[in-house]
Amino acid sequence: MHILVIEDDREAAEWLLKGLREAGHVADLATTGPEGLKMAREGDYDVLIVDRMLPDMDGLTIVRTLREEGDQTPALFLSALGEVEDKVEGLRAGGDDYLAKPYSFSELLARIEVLGRRKTAEPVQTRLRVGDMEMDLLKRRVTRAGKEILLQPREFKLLEYLMRNAGNVVTRTMLLENVWNYHFDPQTNVIDVHISRLRGKIDKEFDKPMLHTVRGAGYVLKAPDE
Repeated sequence: MHILVIEDDREAAEWLLKGLREAGHVADLATTGPEGLKMAREGDYDVLIVDRMLPDMDGLTIVRTLREEGDQTPALFLSALGEVEDKVEGLRAGGDDYLAKPYSFSELLARIEVLGRRKTAEPVQTRLRVGDMEMDLLKRRVTRAGKEILLQPREFKLLEYLMRNAGNVVTRTMLLENVWNYHFDPQTNVIDVHISRLRGKIDKEFDKPMLHTVRGAGYVLKAPDE
């Protein structure tokens, strides 16, 4: 497998690279967050091994950014932060696995082999479609009935979540956790404001609306003919 290691501790990184290469893998190294994000975007990797605490940009931000851009390359977090809450935060940021330091190298190898098989078995979804609306996750482009709709990053993420859950009611709590990464209610109208803006862009100039409010429950995105 082709593996990208994003680790700022040079000694730990060299030991990890040596072990991966001895196991027959091709491994590259990035020692800062921005460098790791750039290499992950430009390289064709089977698995990412990401240190959670990095200079300039932490590992959570790297993986979260890649997921927002439609990159689903399996990612394993390595971190000295090993509490349950830390692991949950890593998985919710888009990580596929989480291993606390110090760790067993044989266990690490087994975990990345599982992640590598997962990538082979599951083709990456790069386009979403609901009715006459299509989202290109790689180009960050949205069209409805062939007309391009320009969205701000948060609006794009909100619409992506709604499209992935098309036909199902999504609650405020689901939106707060998956779009804003809040695990508490900030007691603001942030969702209402963004829903209103999004509705104005995807529905206003079309005959039939797609984004609907389900009173007392949340919101649902569905094709106009449903």
